[in-house]
Amino acid sequence: MKKFRKVLDGLTTSSPVNPGGSPACGSAAGTPSAAPTPRDLEIQETLMSEHFQICKTVRHGFPYQPTALAFDPVQKILAIGTRSGGVRLLGRPGVDCHCQHESGAAVLQLQFLINEGALVTACADDTLHLWNLRQRRPAILHSLKFNRERITFCHLPFQSKWLYVGTERGNTHIVNIESFVLSGYVIMWNKAIELSTKTHPGPVVHLSDSPKDEGKLLIGFESGTIVMWDLRVKRADFRIYYDEAIHSVSWHHEGRQFMCSHSDGSLSMWNMRNTAKPFQVTFPHGKTQRDSRKESCKPILKVEYKTSRNSEAFVVFSGGLSYDKAGRRPTLTIMHGKAITVLEMDYPIVDFMVLCDTPYLNEVQEPYAVVVLLEKDFVVVDLTQSNFPIFENPYPMDVHESPVTCTAYFADCPPDIIPVLYSIGAKHKKTGYSHKEWPVSGGTWTVGSQTYPEIIVTGHADGSIKFWDATAITLQMLYKLKTSKVFENPKSGDMGRSGDLVEEDPYAVQMISWCPQSRIFCVVGISAHVILYSFSKHDANTTITSLEVRLQCEMEDVISPSDTENTPCYSDPSGLSPQPQPPSPRSNTPDSTRDSITCLKVKDRMIRTPPGYQAELVVQFLWIDGEPPQQITSLDLNSAYGLLAVGNCNGLAVVDYLQKTILLCMNTLELYGSADPFQRLTRSPRKNRQSTSGLTELSDNQVSLDLERSKSPTSDHVNGHCTSPTSQPCPSGKARVPGGPEGPRLARRGPGRPPFRKAQSAACMEVSLPVSSLTEESRENSFSRSRSSSVSSIDRETKEAVTTLQFMESYGRKSDSLPTPCLWVGTSLGLVLIIPMSIPMDEQERQEDHVTVAPTGTVLMLKGSILRFSFLDCGGALIHSPYEVWRDQQAPGDPDRPRKRKLVNFSASSSQEASGDCHLAVVCSERQAKVFLMPTQACLYVHNITESSFVLRADVVSVCNSVCLACFCANGHIMTLSLPSLRPLLDVNYLPLTDMRIARTFCFTNGGQALYLCSPTEIQRITYSQEMCDNLQEMLGELFTPIETPEAQNRGFLKGFFGGNAQTFDREELFGEASAGKGSRSLAQHIPGQGGMEGMKAAAGGVVGELARARIALDERGQRLGELEERTALMMTSAETFSKHAHEMMLKCKDKKWYQF
Repeated sequence: MKKFRKVLDGLTTSSPVNPGGSPACGSAAGTPSAAPTPRDLEIQETLMSEHFQICKTVRHGFPYQPTALAFDPVQKILAIGTRSGGVRLLGRPGVDCHCQHESGAAVLQLQFLINEGALVTACADDTLHLWNLRQRRPAILHSLKFNRERITFCHLPFQSKWLYVGTERGNTHIVNIESFVLSGYVIMWNKAIELSTKTHPGPVVHLSDSPKDEGKLLIGFESGTIVMWDLRVKRADFRIYYDEAIHSVSWHHEGRQFMCSHSDGSLSMWNMRNTAKPFQVTFPHGKTQRDSRKESCKPILKVEYKTSRNSEAFVVFSGGLSYDKAGRRPTLTIMHGKAITVLEMDYPIVDFMVLCDTPYLNEVQEPYAVVVLLEKDFVVVDLTQSNFPIFENPYPMDVHESPVTCTAYFADCPPDIIPVLYSIGAKHKKTGYSHKEWPVSGGTWTVGSQTYPEIIVTGHADGSIKFWDATAITLQMLYKLKTSKVFENPKSGDMGRSGDLVEEDPYAVQMISWCPQSRIFCVVGISAHVILYSFSKHDANTTITSLEVRLQCEMEDVISPSDTENTPCYSDPSGLSPQPQPPSPRSNTPDSTRDSITCLKVKDRMIRTPPGYQAELVVQFLWIDGEPPQQITSLDLNSAYGLLAVGNCNGLAVVDYLQKTILLCMNTLELYGSADPFQRLTRSPRKNRQSTSGLTELSDNQVSLDLERSKSPTSDHVNGHCTSPTSQPCPSGKARVPGGPEGPRLARRGPGRPPFRKAQSAACMEVSLPVSSLTEESRENSFSRSRSSSVSSIDRETKEAVTTLQFMESYGRKSDSLPTPCLWVGTSLGLVLIIPMSIPMDEQERQEDHVTVAPTGTVLMLKGSILRFSFLDCGGALIHSPYEVWRDQQAPGDPDRPRKRKLVNFSASSSQEASGDCHLAVVCSERQAKVFLMPTQACLYVHNITESSFVLRADVVSVCNSVCLACFCANGHIMTLSLPSLRPLLDVNYLPLTDMRIARTFCFTNGGQALYLCSPTEIQRITYSQEMCDNLQEMLGELFTPIETPEAQNRGFLKGFFGGNAQTFDREELFGEASAGKGSRSLAQHIPGQGGMEGMKAAAGGVVGELARARIALDERGQRLGELEERTALMMTSAETFSKHAHEMMLKCKDKKWYQF
């Protein structure tokens, strides 16, 4: 328990005082009010360190850089391997599991132990792993590391425990799946080929047993050599030497013939009776030229040959197109009889599999679907319909449809918001999908007991917004909003518009602000624009109002700190600067061709908007004197006040979106008045002019990333300006004007220009890497050039950026006795300004009277750029911002009884009576957190969060019926601090910040949850709540469900007699240690996994560990008793045998005389 009673004892030493002896923080505008002192407050904190634990929950989205694919036809579970060593396991909706190899090596191949609840993975580090899927979180049971040979192909026959492993040297090894050790049986490449062959056959690219005889193994080498190896007699039945390289082989189910795909785009059919030459060679996409030669085609990388009982066989392959047409899209070809269907794909094909009804290779396959794994998508084609439609994908595989630029996470939303968004979004869903059920339907999943509405909102580079239902660790698309529809399409000849000012992504989303209660939604775009949306269930004909903001800083400031670093503020009510009126939005100066124009043009006509979110207002920052507007760094809206606040590197603008007017437009320096705690010297306004004509360009300057990792990405203190996320400094200090000396669009899409430049939602970030060597991946994994905005570095040239904004019922002055609407402003220099406002409460007056905004000069100070504000009442409970209850303004209603605004207020005075009118303000910066008592502005608690790094994200969240401050630092630490005492509760080095994507998308939410983009295509959700970690097993789906293996079909007497039944043989007898001996220990090393018995012994702890150890001891004791019983039985048998032989000897010798012996 923490109390405020002892706070005053150290208050004088922890808070600086002015020479007069009064606290230096706060305003001196009047005498303090009669609010209670900290000695009168008592707050009981219930959160302890035991309430927190970091744990990954679930991963959503498409597996990044996929490499392999596998399917269990009985369990109906799908597995996808990735280049980073990840394995994604998918079943029915809700059954979605991500596993990760610790080595991070790429997954080369996946093999299910069909209907056994196990999976074998072959990785690029030449290691085989056996995963146990019979638990909600799969674990590795065994690993086998090859030392001298590289793995190229694996094959596991159905219902077999022996895995065939082909290597780069051309050898084939055999691994026992149960013990995960090598067998002594090895097929060496020099024995597989003829002795007369002078060249090496190359790596093994295919292994499969004959459907007719399991004792025959077909080995395909890369060079075109094919060997049918008889496992029993250990010799080759036949060898095929083909001129073209082999990529894949597929059997006919009867085992009489097989098909090969080759590097020249051909398919060859081979008959087992005559292997001298193929009986059929086809070029499916190769046309015969005039000289009777086939045109050259691309390789067919994979082919599958599947038979059907009621129709002709299916031949499915990827590749094989001719080289004649450049830029052709990747294709999947389906040959069904004489019909050839070519399906064009949006991305290159990584792998595909034909799904069949039976797991037995010697039965008619009956294919029903094709799973196609693309580089950035996942498609399932229905083979049962002639037009081959695709299935509607139930997984959120399109998170990256356009690159994600920002995220927001809302837990415990109003329960009605998800059904409403879903009903609106369902009207815009695509059609033409297959009507059959999704074929990947394995596993079981039930909604857990502890569920509440959760919504994830993602902003994208094309200006689209997606709302996702994230309830109960699932993710389902609810609604999609396209912000680009608000603007006119930019024309190439429209000078001064988007076509000349920005590049490929002028609508990219940087920030979003959403009030779920009022359903007001606000979007910040990369072109320095803000769009405000209201929600309606009805369509409407509306005209979008456009407001233009002219905001610039006319001076370059040299800032020197005061003598005392922690002196928070100076205030003088008489020194308030008058509020300037916004200048004219247009300039009539003939030579100011780039003055007072916007980056994008808003549609100025009446437009029809469908139900859902409908644009009401667009706020755009203007070009000034040939310089583009600085990008927006902070945003907040309040539906109860009807106000919108926007900040950038130059200053602040407050907009009344009910009256569609601009209330305040000031640069940051003017907001202070005479209360500026720094000494600023006016400099030339023309120095270091910056242009963002390259809104999507990268700097050519190389910057050491390692030296910049400990610096804050908020403002640039070196170049004398705050750099935008995608800005580029101009050479020689000249503004880069499109259409000027550099030409209309110099290198608009040159060879060195990146195809996409993402907008970064963090304030003022600049990426500085060589353009010529940048790819999309390197840009994703690059740090921005970031500067420290701490107090210790404010002696450099800078503009002071507005980094965070918050509307709240608070106290603008010390003398205030009641809370009033206020705007809290945080800057990149660690300063906090409180701006009180006068807002009419009557609905009619609110529409007619003006809102008064009066900066008072009240200033608070912290170390580092301000990141977050939050407010607590004197009982320690979180005070929410007031909001307006949603009302559908487009709904038809009674004109005589118009719908009135219904406001919900959470002021501190209404929540407590005994403590009086006061509340606590929690302020968090990049390096420090402070708790202030309002209105006295006394600093009650201070905590230095980090000295060597900086905080990237901070949020005040609800956990376990209490509140805490959650922080994510650039060094990868996740911290939680108690409120209001700021006592550390959790500090875990969870995630090193390796790229700016994580910083841009990391966000906390209530209930102890958080998320971030772990790759360009995947969202990783985590929890820092011990309670949720304990309940996670209940929330996850089951991958394995007990299902009886289907019985093999009865082939009949005549078919078996004339066609030959599939022969079986005892692999244990052939490959076991008794006959084949042990494998070479130097060739492969067995590594026990954490999911095995050894891992259980090592990891067991606590009560569960004791039970596990007791179970292990019982198993071992039972095993020893069994062995003792067997030895006893052997001794009894031996004694009986000895007694029998002794009796026989006695009978034989009893009548003999002594001399006969």
